[in-house]
Amino acid sequence: MNQSDLSRNACLLRGSLTRKGYMRWFHSFTGVQAESGESRTFFIDYFIINPSLGSDQPILGQHPYYKKRGMRPSYVMIKAGVFPGSDGESGRQIHAFYPISSMKVTGAPMVMQIEDCFYSENHISGFVEVSPAEARHRSFMSDAGWMEWDVEVHKAVACNTGILSGAFFRAVNGLENFWHGEGIRSFFRGTVTLDGIAYQVTPDTCYGYADKHWGRSFVSPLFQFASGRLCSTRTGRELKHSVLAVNGCCPRFLCFPLRRRLMIQLTYMGEDYEFGFVRPFLFSKQKWEVKETNRRFIWHIMARNRTAVIKISCSCTKEQLMQLKYETPEGHRLKSPLWAGSAGTGTIQLYRREKGGKELIDTLKIEDAVCRWHQ
Repeated sequence: MNQSDLSRNACLLRGSLTRKGYMRWFHSFTGVQAESGESRTFFIDYFIINPSLGSDQPILGQHPYYKKRGMRPSYVMIKAGVFPGSDGESGRQIHAFYPISSMKVTGAPMVMQIEDCFYSENHISGFVEVSPAEARHRSFMSDAGWMEWDVEVHKAVACNTGILSGAFFRAVNGLENFWHGEGIRSFFRGTVTLDGIAYQVTPDTCYGYADKHWGRSFVSPLFQFASGRLCSTRTGRELKHSVLAVNGCCPRFLCFPLRRRLMIQLTYMGEDYEFGFVRPFLFSKQKWEVKETNRRFIWHIMARNRTAVIKISCSCTKEQLMQLKYETPEGHRLKSPLWAGSAGTGTIQLYRREKGGKELIDTLKIEDAVCRWHQ
């Protein structure tokens, strides 16, 4: 549902999750180079893992010293980078690691400072740099380069998962992984510098996105797809107050996983259509499938609730995806690739349910969608 809740965007690891859990705040937006007009889509992750195991040094789970002693990872990682471009430019991810002791954080609304890197609900800034020699160390899981950012954030549309991320489900660990989309449609303004090349970020062309994941483990399979660049075939115009967000989850009853589901929100010209949220097992039916070809991933989704039906067909070429590198709270690298990109395309068909059938409201074209896929 389109309802802001800054308490869910706060630092929420409690109890056993402080020893075996993680949080990450993800941001994505497009910047334009003033001289050439080239546009690139950047991402910034603020990532915390196993905070109660930390010391005055970052504990890297892939480092031979810690691995040999069976020590689980504990650190704050700032992941900054750029997705692959439409003209074949490669993606990049640059990691900076900090000890848990370097983190200063408040409650809700959360403000977090990690040395040179800053996070708040309306402003993010920071600097990361990895030398070629450092990038050769597998424990860093990083490319070489440097990136600096200083951007204001306005989170205009939220995707609140209702009871699924509410206090009760969090208390009983009702999900392996929780999600909250505080800014599925966000407006960024500022500058990003990547390896000395400056990009301007403006609200009209940034197509910004911001969300948060936290829990005991990474969802597998994970599927996320979100776009604030939707064009109506009925009017032929780009919609200014519309956004699509799709996120997968695996609910649990006690210790038993239930059928995996998608949480879908379409905000269409200011009107919200929700599938699988407050009443995730009532009045909502879903079907979805994934196809993989030599060149691309393709997703087909159909969902309905009491008043509407939505059909989504979307895809992204593998050339425009990159493999994001993380380690789990247990200290393992992800077994299968976590693909991510910002060039997803597709269509949305939105219907109104009526007696005896359905009426097509609009068909929307999707462009520049952020997509993440992990089998």
